[in-house]
Amino acid sequence: MSENEKTTLNLIQRAARQEFLEKGFRSASLRNIARAAGVTTGALYGYYGSKEELFASLVEEQYDYFMNCFCNAQKEFADLPEEKQPENLSTVSGGCMHDMLLYAYKYLDEFKLILCHSEGTRFSKLIDKMVEIETKGTRDYMEVLKKLGRPSPPIDERLEHILITGMFNTFFELIIHEMPLEEAEHYLKEMRDFYTAGWMKIMGQQVI
Repeated sequence: MSENEKTTLNLIQRAARQEFLEKGFRSASLRNIARAAGVTTGALYGYYGSKEELFASLVEEQYDYFMNCFCNAQKEFADLPEEKQPENLSTVSGGCMHDMLLYAYKYLDEFKLILCHSEGTRFSKLIDKMVEIETKGTRDYMEVLKKLGRPSPPIDERLEHILITGMFNTFFELIIHEMPLEEAEHYLKEMRDFYTAGWMKIMGQQVI
């Protein structure tokens, strides 16, 4: 790619980021983006075949990194010896959430696009995917507790879904509202303590 092409691509992405942040994916106009970038709509299509492809170019790297971080933490916990899982429940997930918070703050615009302006794209399902993964992890952990002779009482699936969804929505509120990072880190720890204690109570485990 020539320097002129790189410059044009940067102008398009800058204009697209602003348009998507202001109007969201559904209402954003490729014509407006092209005009703001100083190119024709036809020239824009030379770089991106669709509006969703353009949107993806702004957030896909961050979305994939974030999801990989989350999935790797789930795997790290599941790979622990079963007898070690209860004592590491908060440590592994808490470290992962803190890492994800720092990463999201590094790319605030991209995560605002994902969390607030991505309706109509595959990126709008971020929380749903995380809830699905966390739900499976929770049920796997309940099986571990059963094997360890510390069975959890049955948990209503609707309540489980509400609690897990609420946990992630609470986490993402820190990012959406751009809370100062130091405060966000403090609130994240408080949130983790709250949810860990709550889950241990519901699962019939000792609350530390």
